[in-house]
Amino acid sequence: MEKLEEQIAHLSRTVEDLSEVVARQDTDIALLQRRVQLLMGREAEREAAGGGGVVLGDERPPHY
Repeated sequence: MEKLEEQIAHLSRTVEDLSEVVARQDTDIALLQRRVQLLMGREAEREAAGGGGVVLGDERPPHY
């Protein structure tokens, strides 16, 4: 019986720890989503304002 009580206590603590991790990750994900939206908005504004074209990695620079 004591062994079962120990296992339950251990599992309860593990669940609490995991719950804290999930809550922290939820906060981090929400923050990252806001940042991505902000960056997407900035990029859309820059493109609308006629900002320069995108340079792809496999394109040669104009001085070649």
